[in-house]
Amino acid sequence: MTRPLTRRAPVAGALACAALVATLLSPGGAQASAPVARPELRTPEGTTVLPNLDDDARRCTLRPGDLDRLDVAVDERLAACDDAADEVLNGAADAEDLTPLRVMPMAAGDRAEGRVSLPAAQRPYARVFVVRDGRYVSLGTDGRLDAGELRRGVRLAVEARDIVRDRERWDGRIEVTLAVTRHGTTRTARADLRVAPVLLQHDLQRAQHVFASAPGPGEGQPVEVPASPRRPGQWREFADSLREAAEKSGLPGSGLRFQPGTAQWWRDVWRQDIAEPGYVTRTTPHGRHTLRILLRSPNYWTSADGRSASLRRAGRLLYQDLRGPGVGVVQQYTPTARREKNVDELLNFTGNFESLPPYAGYPQGRVVHGGSADRRPDPSFVGMLNAQGQQPAVVLDTSWLLVGHVDETVHVVRADNARGWTLAVSDPRAAVALLERARRAGEGGQRLFADTVAEDKPTVDELLRHERHAGDNEDAARHIDGQLAVLLRETGLKPGEIVRLPVLYYRVASGEGLPRRHLALSPALANGLSLTARDYAAPTPHGPRVAGRDLFRAETERALAAGGVRVHWVEDFSWAHLGGGEVHCATNALREIT
Repeated sequence: MTRPLTRRAPVAGALACAALVATLLSPGGAQASAPVARPELRTPEGTTVLPNLDDDARRCTLRPGDLDRLDVAVDERLAACDDAADEVLNGAADAEDLTPLRVMPMAAGDRAEGRVSLPAAQRPYARVFVVRDGRYVSLGTDGRLDAGELRRGVRLAVEARDIVRDRERWDGRIEVTLAVTRHGTTRTARADLRVAPVLLQHDLQRAQHVFASAPGPGEGQPVEVPASPRRPGQWREFADSLREAAEKSGLPGSGLRFQPGTAQWWRDVWRQDIAEPGYVTRTTPHGRHTLRILLRSPNYWTSADGRSASLRRAGRLLYQDLRGPGVGVVQQYTPTARREKNVDELLNFTGNFESLPPYAGYPQGRVVHGGSADRRPDPSFVGMLNAQGQQPAVVLDTSWLLVGHVDETVHVVRADNARGWTLAVSDPRAAVALLERARRAGEGGQRLFADTVAEDKPTVDELLRHERHAGDNEDAARHIDGQLAVLLRETGLKPGEIVRLPVLYYRVASGEGLPRRHLALSPALANGLSLTARDYAAPTPHGPRVAGRDLFRAETERALAAGGVRVHWVEDFSWAHLGGGEVHCATNALREIT
């Protein structure tokens, strides 16, 4: 028979709970009252260690002139300052970024001596602290513990000083050894820990902070990104429509931020292309503890005279505006002089690095990036992503695109299927079919982009004649077919699950001796910003109209609504589209980590 609860049961339970908490918080943990005979290390919160690359005390600040100076030494200095760069605890919050380790109390004599150590090859990548008199003190290379500490038990904490970048140099293991010498005999214990891998966020995670560019003073033409004679315009229309989209999706007003560049480079408006946001996480008794890690784009520029070298200066805004408590920045790049010939600077923009959500066989999802034998991103940056060992890459051929980014043609969107997501892709054939529909409706003389600042506003009939002659859209469609073949094979999605969005393309010269490459003629609708899984900020297409309705706009709303996604239209034609990008290229987001 089950014994009924009495009024005293909650009191007894509370006392038992309090006793358990007190025991667990004692220096030796649960066995503090029973000294062990042999050295013993315990990991009360697991064996995962976070790379402590944030700035909890906000001590890492920029010097005057740092944003503009064309000197890679500035970038190296900014990257070298973080909580793991020194041997002290940087504020109370910094302790939470360390992984606790316990030396269990021992039956040790007065002459017993302990030593905590790391293998020499791991010392540049990890550090061990000891708690003495209530303070965290670095054990350094000596690592000595006295007999009294061994008898009482010792609280240690392990800090990772970097992420894994190259597994041949460091594979992420942290091997802490405790050696105790008593009566001339040395016995050891070892704790095997591992640094947390960096995981890329994906577009179904709710945006918590969105940032975009804003005009700055002066001309603002950056020398380290491809020159453009065109000045971005109509920022107010872009900003107001993006703000409205954010508000309708439920993003707090403080969650949208516009960052002006300096007078020297504000026209580098591509916030997606300066960093790919990721995160690291470990489990604690209070839940998951997470740090954001922003992977700075590996854009490295050397002046024509060879006298100046710098990473892309807009990337320094990451250190100015975003690095701080819970947020770190990582740089991984190859200087131009050491690069292989087929490394293309455009493919180093981080709009070329996206991710797929988790699915069967890939519990952390997968990285997606563009490249080919002829054009590829910096191998050291790609190698760093691969070294995390959690999100195996899917590589798409983007070499046929002038810019060459995966976000130009592919976007993850919500779907009512078994996995909860699918892919939205650019579909030039669908766009041409809508032009034909407009012609049949008697609207062949209507001009596309009529209400924009575009210099060329072709009619429906003109575009159809050009397509019959040049076949630009059919050629783009064949390339996208190739991308889809890879994606369908790698994800298991079915062709009928793909969301197809109408986008027109045209071929342009890409340089002397190089093939003509494709650029989106109409705003690339797959190149938008997911604010939530159900809210998508897309570039206004300014497509052909029939009966007063924009056919491209209506088709996009219909296709996405089938998966429960609402479209919020953002006016980016002058601010981003005419410069070769769209809403996604001109924004970035830090997303909810679940």
